Amino acid sequence: MQSSQGFQYFLAGFNLINTKGLKRFVLIPLLINVLLFGGSLFFIYDWLTQGFSYLNDLLPTWLSWLEWLLWPIAIFTILFSYTSIFSIITNFIAAPFNGLLSEKVELHLTGKAINDDKILDTIKDVPRMIAREGTKLVYYLPRAIGFFLLLWFLPIFGQVLWVLFTCWMFSVQYQDFAFDNHKIHFRETRQQLKQNQGLSYGFGFAVLIFTTIPLLNLLVMPVAVCGATKLWVEQYRDKY
Repeated sequence: MQSSQGFQYFLAGFNLINTKGLKRFVLIPLLINVLLFGGSLFFIYDWLTQGFSYLNDLLPTWLSWLEWLLWPIAIFTILFSYTSIFSIITNFIAAPFNGLLSEKVELHLTGKAINDDKILDTIKDVPRMIAREGTKLVYYLPRAIGFFLLLWFLPIFGQVLWVLFTCWMFSVQYQDFAFDNHKIHFRETRQQLKQNQGLSYGFGFAVLIFTTIPLLNLLVMPVAVCGATKLWVEQYRDKY
């Protein structure tokens, strides 16, 4: 099945980040993810702790058990909504480094360089990479708001839609780096991914699962970039 194949492509990223010659290109995306993602989760946990402490002071003693009910709900909401939203923001900041990592992974897998740009040319290309991330944000935000509202006001069905949307966006986010390295328009990227929805949702589901696992979620960004690039090389590269 394509969905399981997409999942396997993500897992392949764990091997690629340990490949000799690629490790140094993994380092900066990894550090960005650890500092921003890890640090923000610490502050959110602290905010939740203070919030529940305040709520517990307001509740009568016989309702103190509600805190134990609300904690799992809050954690579930953070894992399946905040992590996906924050991942988009983190990727916006790390875009130039993720693009470079994807380029080097493709070189490792194919033996062929995408281009012969020097370091100065790569630096000049950074504004275009950032603009590409802006395009993804414009695509993401209105849809995220709509699905996030459904998450809260449409029981069960809303949660399923949010998970599917999150899987799709994770797939778009990470697979786009390889497409963008080849200067393929974002609209064309989405069309190609839609034609292979099993691969796309399987890959995105793997990203979603691993973003909810403490410590492992700090590795998700470079792993997903590497896995998505392998997917590009084997499934899309020959078309272009």
